[in-house]
Amino acid sequence: MALVCPIDSKYPNEISALLSPPSPHQVQEYFDQLVWTRQCRGLRVKQNGAFGKGLFADAAFKEGDLVLKDQMLVGSQHTSNKMDCLVCSFCFRFVGSVELQMGRKLYFQDLGVSTNHQCDMESSSPISEDCMETESDDDQEIALENNESMGGCSSSNSKGADLPKGLVESLMNGGVSLPHSNEFAMRPAIPCSGGCGEAFYCSKSCAEADWEVFHSLLCTGGKTEPSRREALLKFIQHANDTNDIFLLAAKAISSTILKYKKLTLACSGEQMKYGTYSILNNVDLSILLEAWKPISMGQKRRWWDCIALPDDVEPSNEVAFRMQIRDMAFTSLQLLKEAIFDVGCEPLFSLEIYGHIIGMFELNNLDLVVASPVEDYFLYIDELSSPYKEKAEEITRPLLDALGDSYSICCQGTAFFPLQSCINHSCYPNAKAFKREEDRDGQATIIALRPIYPGEEVTISYIDEDLPFNQRRALLADYGFECRCPKCSQEHP
Repeated sequence: MALVCPIDSKYPNEISALLSPPSPHQVQEYFDQLVWTRQCRGLRVKQNGAFGKGLFADAAFKEGDLVLKDQMLVGSQHTSNKMDCLVCSFCFRFVGSVELQMGRKLYFQDLGVSTNHQCDMESSSPISEDCMETESDDDQEIALENNESMGGCSSSNSKGADLPKGLVESLMNGGVSLPHSNEFAMRPAIPCSGGCGEAFYCSKSCAEADWEVFHSLLCTGGKTEPSRREALLKFIQHANDTNDIFLLAAKAISSTILKYKKLTLACSGEQMKYGTYSILNNVDLSILLEAWKPISMGQKRRWWDCIALPDDVEPSNEVAFRMQIRDMAFTSLQLLKEAIFDVGCEPLFSLEIYGHIIGMFELNNLDLVVASPVEDYFLYIDELSSPYKEKAEEITRPLLDALGDSYSICCQGTAFFPLQSCINHSCYPNAKAFKREEDRDGQATIIALRPIYPGEEVTISYIDEDLPFNQRRALLADYGFECRCPKCSQEHP
C-alpha cells in the first residue's frame, strides 16, 4: 500500500502552482538576468520549440574556446569522497596543503576505511587547528627517514608500505614540508562557524555565502538546537545509507526556505513602513513562488517515474521497484521535515514537491569533478630533471607507495547548473563539458569542439556519442526523449 503524505492533500493548489512551468516570458527574463549577472558574453537562452529551452550562441566561438563557466545552483561532494579530498564546501576548491591532503588519505587508510565506504559525518575531517587557518612557514625539505620530530604512533597503512612513526600526524599538522610543495599552494581550510567539523571553506566569503544560502539550516554543529541536530544526523545517515541525491534535495529546500524568510522579512519591513504590518503565519504563495523561482526553471519529473531501471531489475518488477524508490523518498522527506520544517514553507515538504526536486537532479545533474593537486604534485616530481628528481623521490616515493591508486583521486560529487542544464543533447555535439588546467573549482566548464557560429545552438552529448545507434537510443530513452540530430537521422534504420 502506497504511503500517503498529508501535505499533498492539504496544499493541492499551492503545489500545483509551484510545479506549473513558468511562462516563456518568465523563463526569458530569468535567464537573461542570469547570463548578464554571470557575464556569460556571447550566449543567450531561448525557447527551442518542441525541445523547450536551449542555449544559443550570440557570438562566434572557435574550436577549443571557452563557451561557458556556470556556477552551480546546488552541489554536493559524495560523502565517501570526503575521506580522500578536503575541499571548500561552497566552491569545491581544494584547501589546506598537499601535505594535509596526503595525511588525511593515509589517516583513513590507517583506519582501514576505503573510498567505497562512508564515514561518520562528525569525524570525517581530522584536521589539527594548526592546519585550519594558517599555513606552515617551514619551507625546509625534511627527509622522512631523518626527521626526529615526528613523535607519536606508527604509520602503518593498508598498502603495506612502512612509514616513519608519527608521519601521518605530522603531514596533517604542518610538521612536515615536502619538496616543491610550495608550487601547489592552497588556501588554508576555514572551519564552519557552527562547529559541525564537517564543512570547511577556502575563504571567509565562501563560508558566509554557504551559511546564508544553505548551511545555517543544515549544520550539525553544537550551536544547532539539540533536537534539530539529532534529526539532521538521522536524515544524513539515511541519505548516506541509501542515495546521497537526498542531500542535494535538502540543499534545494533549505535555500528556498532561507530566501523565503529573507523576502518575508523585507515584505514585513515595507508593511511596517506604511502601517499595514501583519504577522504572516500562513503560507504566502507569492513570496514562496519568488523564493522557488530558481528551482522552477529546471525540467522536472517525479524521481520514481524518471529514474532508469537498473540492469538487475526485471521489467516484470518495474512497478515494485518504482514504488520502493517512492517509499525511500518519503522516508527521507519525513526525516528532513523533522529537521528543518518551516510553517511558511510547508508545501515544500509535500512528497510531490520532493519527488520533482529529486527528479530534476536525476534528469539534469552534471558530475562535479575537480582535479587533485596531489596527483599534480607527484606528476611534477616525476617530471623534474636529474638530480633533483632523484633527491625529491627519496622523500616522496614512500608516500606514493603508501597511497597507492588513491593518490590520484579527484574531488567527486554531483551538482545542478542552471545554464548548463539548458544545453540540449546531440550525438554530433559542438561543445563538451571539459575542465582545463586552470579550472580548479566546481563550476561547470563548456568548451567548443568545433566552430560555433552566431545563432547556432550549443549542444553537448549526454552519453557516449561513439556508441552504435541502437545503444545510444536506449540510453537516451532514460532522459525521456528520442534524439533527432543529423547523426541519428543518418543512422536511423
